[in-house]
Parts: sequence; C-alpha cells; structure tokens
Amino acid sequence: MTKILILFSLAAVPLVCGFAGDLGRKVVVTGAAGRTGKLVFSLLTESPEFDAVGLVRTEKSAKRVMKEVKCGLDHVIVSDVTQLSSNSENGIPRGLNGAVRTEKSAKRVMKEVKCGLDHVIVSDVTQLSSNAENGIPRGLNGAEAMIICTSAVPYISKLSVIKAMMNIPVNVLSGKKALNPRDFRFRFRPDQYPEKVDYLGQVTQIDLAKKLGIRHVVVVSSMGGTNSENFLNSIGKDKNGDGNGDILLWKRKAERYLTESGLQYTIIHPGGLVDTPPGEKEFVLDIDDKLLEHENRSISRADVARLCVASLSVGKGRFASFDVISRDGEDSRLKPAEDVLDDFLQTGKTADYSL
Repeated sequence: MTKILILFSLAAVPLVCGFAGDLGRKVVVTGAAGRTGKLVFSLLTESPEFDAVGLVRTEKSAKRVMKEVKCGLDHVIVSDVTQLSSNSENGIPRGLNGAVRTEKSAKRVMKEVKCGLDHVIVSDVTQLSSNAENGIPRGLNGAEAMIICTSAVPYISKLSVIKAMMNIPVNVLSGKKALNPRDFRFRFRPDQYPEKVDYLGQVTQIDLAKKLGIRHVVVVSSMGGTNSENFLNSIGKDKNGDGNGDILLWKRKAERYLTESGLQYTIIHPGGLVDTPPGEKEFVLDIDDKLLEHENRSISRADVARLCVASLSVGKGRFASFDVISRDGEDSRLKPAEDVLDDFLQTGKTADYSL
C-alpha cells in the first residue's frame, strides 16, 4: 500500500512567532520528496507568505526531505491516503503529533528520529473515514491550496540493459546507432503503476482537498496527453502491449476528474524535465500539445516549481490547463514566472479535454 508521510514545515516562520495569524497561507504539497515536488516544497518553506505541509511516501523520504529542505521534525504522520475508507467509523486521534501504521514502524521512527512515545501514535490510517468529523489529521485543516507532484516512477529492467549492451557490436557493424534508447524496457513497482498512482491516487488527493475545504489545486502533469500512441504510454508494457502502462492517459483522466470537481485548478504540462538552474531561459506556454512541434521541448524542474508557486497567487480563482517549455531569451531581461503566467491566463486559453 502507498504510504504518505506528512511533514509540517514552519521553517519560514521565526520561532518567536507563536500565533496562528503570523503564519502564511497553508499549502499542501504532495510528492514533496520527488525531484520536482521537493523544489516546490523548498520554495514554499523559504517564503514567509506560505505555511508548507509536505507529503511523502516513506520514512526514508521524509528524513531526506527534512535534511535537504531543513524543515522540522515536530510532526510526522504515516498515512495511506490512496486507501481512504468511507466505511470506517474510526478516525485518527485529534491530539496526535505523529502516527504510524504499525508498531514496527513506530519503533523504527522513534529510533531514527529520536522522539518519544508521546510523539508517535500507532493508527491504521488506511481506515480513515471520509465521513467522520475526526477522519482527517488536524495538521491539514485550514489549507487553502494543494500542489500535486506525485507520479508513478518507472525503473529500468536490468535484463534489457544487458541485451542492449550485447547488441552494440551488431548495431555498429550494420551501420545502426550503437545504443537505441527504445531497446531499454521499463517497469513500475507493485502498487506504484500509473493507474494506481496517477489516476486513483490523484483522485483520492482531489477528494481529500474537497474534504479539507481546499479551493485551489495545482497539478504537475506532463505533455503528450492528447496522443494515445505517445512513447511514454508504452512504459510498463511488454511487446504485446500488455501490462501497467498508459501513464499519460491515466494522468489525463485524473485531470478531467479535477476539471469536473468544482475546484479551482491550475494544471501544468511541462515538457522534458531537466535539472538545470532556474531563470536561465524564458517560459513558452501553449495548449493541446502544440509545443511538441518545437525542436527543444525541455524545461528546468526549478522553473516548473516557480510556476507552481506563481499559480498560487496568479492562478487563484481561475481554471486553467496548459503546456510549458523553455527557450533561450531574446534579451537579458527574462519575465518572472508570475508575469508570464498572468499574461497567458489573460488570453483565456486552456486545454481542450475533448481531444
């Protein structure tokens, strides 16, 4: 089962400020341990405008985020939010500092985080009630926005790597490329495949947002959703087309669910994500995969994170879904993400989900 660890970060708030009114807008970031989510979470914790709540899947991820983002250890909750139950009458104790699903997890957290029993509560949160008043951890109450950065992540098949390496001499002698990237096969781990993570997981998060009274949801998705034959949809499938793939199709199905939810939304479809510094190139925004026609279809993860944060202010009260890549700027003065997004939203363009 997919476990979600919740980190409450008040790193941007001076310790002397103890009143709720001193905190910024509370924003929930899911997938905060991921490569893009961590950048979003970091930007929010550095800003006095926001009170960031980061959700990650494992204790190991939590410790890594706390180390790299430098957020606190005060509250830790292990919770399976993809398995919210509408039948259980048992909610989570309202006074908790941290909850874990099993006693084994509790002992491990207390040992690794060096906290006491008063900070760990054993509770099977896969049985969270979506109806009970106490079914949602109190630390999430009061959030105004949610940024969804979760995604199924494939791993490469070692066997396919070996086969590709063995084919190098034959490919070279026959005048082909030594290595063809499409010879590599990718798989998803059990319970971490696209339908479970990118559709059912996102639907659960959207439903959680509604339960919490959140009005605005930002989603980091991907370009290519209008084309069922996109190569990314083949990841996780065998040569016969069987398996747990279709990642872009499941993402798009979750996006449709969000657009019909009644919530305000900003859905961002970035091109190929690269790990380069932010602010070096200008944003290019459009809709319906038109940007796939560009030769360069990449964008810095850090710039996508900046767009996410900009969406919290510029995109508030609006409904928009768009694609984004980056290109070399025509002059040395590049527009900030807020200005670029505001200019685009003024056009009224948004993705056509009938495609």
